[in-house]
Amino acid sequence: MIFEKGYLYHVYNQGNNRQKIFFKRDNYLFFLSKIHNCILPFADVLAWCLMPNHFHLMILINEESQGFTLSEALTKDSESKGLTSNMTENSQTLTHRTINESIGILLRTYTRAINKQEGVSGSLFRKETKAECINNLSVKIPSFLKDYKVSQIRIAHPEKQYPQICFDYIHQNPVKAKLVRSEIDWEFSSAKDYAELRNGKLISKEVAKEYVTISYMNI
Repeated sequence: MIFEKGYLYHVYNQGNNRQKIFFKRDNYLFFLSKIHNCILPFADVLAWCLMPNHFHLMILINEESQGFTLSEALTKDSESKGLTSNMTENSQTLTHRTINESIGILLRTYTRAINKQEGVSGSLFRKETKAECINNLSVKIPSFLKDYKVSQIRIAHPEKQYPQICFDYIHQNPVKAKLVRSEIDWEFSSAKDYAELRNGKLISKEVAKEYVTISYMNI
């Protein structure tokens, strides 16, 4: 995946062979905590949706890499690698992690936890996580537009309209899957936060307003 500072991206992946990746409510909440720890140091999250066998994120990149003290990095990675740090608390040795590496850590640590929970082994997610830029006109048309049957030719201002379509597409996933009747009925997406039915801390509402119109504010 290639990320550039200042651009919006649609990030998504699904279960290997379309298998489930969330088995109970606690799994969804655990994955959200992983997003908070692994994504927010690099990006603003403008929209998210967790589905039983896949997930979607719409993010604005603020930093392509982030510096950590070595002791902090070991602490952050300890859950996935079984590491214990004997570094002194005063250590200022710096290491850098890219957002790509952080997404990898998110998926690996979550996979390890689910495999332990389910008593299985092997890959939980598809090998390649997708990241499509949605406000850079030099890149290819985002794949989510296929569901809307639109093309670049028919869109007057793609740099403005692609983010809106992606934002709506992410929140409409549970409705299209017939899991709920309305976007705001699905617990595991940011639609509830934008409708002010919940005070979630993961999304950046003010940043989102710079790119999209939020139709279900104050519903």
